[in-house]
Amino acid sequence: MADTLAGMGPRLRTAREQRGATLTGVSRTTGISLSTLSRIETGRRKPTLEVLLRLAKAYDISLDELAGTVPVAAAGPRSRMPQRPGGDKVVLPLTRYVGGLHAHKHVLPAVDAPPARPRQASHDGYEWLCVLYGRLWLALGEQDLVLSAGEVAEFDTRTAHGVANAGPGGPVEYLIMFGPQGERLRPAHPSIRITS
Repeated sequence: MADTLAGMGPRLRTAREQRGATLTGVSRTTGISLSTLSRIETGRRKPTLEVLLRLAKAYDISLDELAGTVPVAAAGPRSRMPQRPGGDKVVLPLTRYVGGLHAHKHVLPAVDAPPARPRQASHDGYEWLCVLYGRLWLALGEQDLVLSAGEVAEFDTRTAHGVANAGPGGPVEYLIMFGPQGERLRPAHPSIRITS
């Protein structure tokens, strides 16, 4: 993860320059201060997940591309994502697990037909989930929710839960922040709330 973060600044600068954007313009678009953007691009500051999500949206690229974890052939517009059904879920760790909050990106493959209700499990902890692409079926206790790109769910994982591609139509990408001892996300600034 340290190597990924170390290379993040140059990748963010490249993504911005490829779009012909200035730091000032990106600051206006995202609400991230000019000084923060500059320090991140020069490697003097590590970006938070919240900042990366805003920048990925502004540059219309995936977190994998920003982190440098996507093979070159797989990078590019989301419309080029493989649409073939089947295959297994892909889980990409975004943090090194040493206890406390940790993050993963999950990709569920495309499906040909509506799936059966997701199998549920429960365990100690607290989870924050954000859909990046596609439609995710979240079975939470007795509730069935379908979340689209940009929508977020938070829940105590002692409540039985499970997920599936709400399909058919393509793969689903989503982020998970999980606190095994029930840790919850805290906003960087109490007056700022990000919504879709």
